[in-house]
Amino acid sequence: MLIRRAPDLRAADVTDESLYQNRRGFLAGLAAAGVALTLGERRALAQGLAREGGAALRGDDDPLTPFETVTTYNNFYELGTGKDDPARNAGTLRLAPWKVRVEGEVAKPGDYDLEDLLRPHRAEERVYRHRCVEAWSMVIPWLGVPLKDVIARLEPTGRARFVEFTTLLDPVQLPGQKSRSFPWPYVEGLRLDEARHPLTLLATGLYGKSLLGQNGAPIRLVVPWKYGFKGGKSIVKIRFTTSQPANTWAVIAPDEYGFYANVNPAVDHPRWSQARERRLGEYFKRKTLPFNGYADQVAGLYAGMDLARDY
Repeated sequence: MLIRRAPDLRAADVTDESLYQNRRGFLAGLAAAGVALTLGERRALAQGLAREGGAALRGDDDPLTPFETVTTYNNFYELGTGKDDPARNAGTLRLAPWKVRVEGEVAKPGDYDLEDLLRPHRAEERVYRHRCVEAWSMVIPWLGVPLKDVIARLEPTGRARFVEFTTLLDPVQLPGQKSRSFPWPYVEGLRLDEARHPLTLLATGLYGKSLLGQNGAPIRLVVPWKYGFKGGKSIVKIRFTTSQPANTWAVIAPDEYGFYANVNPAVDHPRWSQARERRLGEYFKRKTLPFNGYADQVAGLYAGMDLARDY
């Protein structure tokens, strides 16, 4: 897997849209029409951006999902349960200033300004397959920092085994939280080794732009081999724990959603098949890949586990 780092780029230094579109003219076409690039074209782009000192796209031949689709068809129940609710309601979310509380089994707890938390780490742009449990998926160029680098800086203690992520709780900013259907705030969690995996990202942008509210601004989790609901959005707390966090969907519907949420096409959801998926913008379905296509990189994390039971 090819990932190149952008030199001395902070999370807030996301490329201006006009510069991004000029430098990557192909993305304008993708955003408008979903045009696919060949693997050779994408590799050439990565090499060109590396020469410019920019962040390179991951070597992946999947066509990108159009920008408009990525930002208007969303699951973010804090902003509403309809797919278009988040984009319509995201204007209520105040993105600055933003603090993240770090607590639990860690040597450096405290309340961090977002920029202070991320500033020491260089930004990366990665193209990830991003799959939702309802058998639809997107391919998104995320911008952010590797979670493992932030964890290393915070220095978990030897007792830490899991990392818990909590979303902002504010029904004024997040009107979907006025519903009593969910035990707000939203909570997600990873094993510490999952959180430290090089693929796991704290995302601050996509398509070379800062994250929009409907996509989980200003900071969200991206774990590309898991279903999309594992990507906690608008994160305000990171807690290192000795025991497995009670993640929200496993609390609400334990017969349907577990802690791990690894993409396993051999195990159906109780209400639909997981064997095939439809990329948004495409008509035909395709075969779902184990671990969302990242088995070579992550399957070793689960050696010896029953992935039908530990779902």
